[in-house]
Amino acid sequence: MNLIENIQIFTRVAEMSSFTQAAEALNLPKASVSNAVQQLESKLETRLLHRTTRKVQLTQDGVAFYERSKDLIADADELQSMFQMPHASSLRGRVRIDMSSGFMRLVVMPQLPGLIQVHPNLSVEISSTERIVDLVSEGFDCVLRTGKMHDTSLIARPVGQLRQINCATPAYMAAHEPLNNLADLAQHQLVHFANTLGAKSMGFEYVDVDGNNQSLAMKGAVTVNSADAYLSACLAGMGMIQAPYFCVKDYLKQGIMVQVLPQFNAAPMPVTLLYANRRNLSKRVRVVMDWLVQIVQDYLNEKD
Repeated sequence: MNLIENIQIFTRVAEMSSFTQAAEALNLPKASVSNAVQQLESKLETRLLHRTTRKVQLTQDGVAFYERSKDLIADADELQSMFQMPHASSLRGRVRIDMSSGFMRLVVMPQLPGLIQVHPNLSVEISSTERIVDLVSEGFDCVLRTGKMHDTSLIARPVGQLRQINCATPAYMAAHEPLNNLADLAQHQLVHFANTLGAKSMGFEYVDVDGNNQSLAMKGAVTVNSADAYLSACLAGMGMIQAPYFCVKDYLKQGIMVQVLPQFNAAPMPVTLLYANRRNLSKRVRVVMDWLVQIVQDYLNEKD
């Protein structure tokens, strides 16, 4: 057997935790399945599976190799079908993406059933975090990010910009001084946001009359590092927030939040799709990336 066949056999054993069941599923003798895994381990010079009389379990190296193997097998399937007539259901394999919790909850998850309905053999793994992930070492195919991009080793595909507004709850505003200009901010609290706790918050950000980005230090009793916590702190009356309009529009319509200092909003937030510098992206990754760009468009620069 060749290397790809051995890897395919290994992944089936790993998924079923059994040489016997994998052999039955592949319609191969159990000895052939066992030999294929042994050949693979010899070639890699590491043990991939713990074998006992009761079960088969992945080693630490086996877990890492299994994750990469799924992508390799999917790529091999794409290569075999690249000259066949295109068909939606022919897309198969895993695509791993990362994005903020706000994008995940409000934009991507509601639309995901439609993508899987069109591509039923596609497997999508979604991570939702505000931290900066390492695409290569953590195995992400692409990352949907907001804000300025600093990693020049990645390919950046601009998606658009998100309008930002200042918000607070009616109860918070009723308990504090009126907020009419920047000087009034000294009497107010800001919910601070930092990707890494301990890092300095930017404070209150706004665009001045000359179009320049400015910031003011503000008091605030709470600092968070996730979009959901940011909204929750505002809803709890902990202070003002500066958030993309799509994240708060339902609260505004219901009167749960109110807009404040509309003349001093922060600059629109750029949205970027990041991916590793690969010469040829797999078809499944390109399709998912194009889908992400398409579904985000409805949320860019939304008006009241």
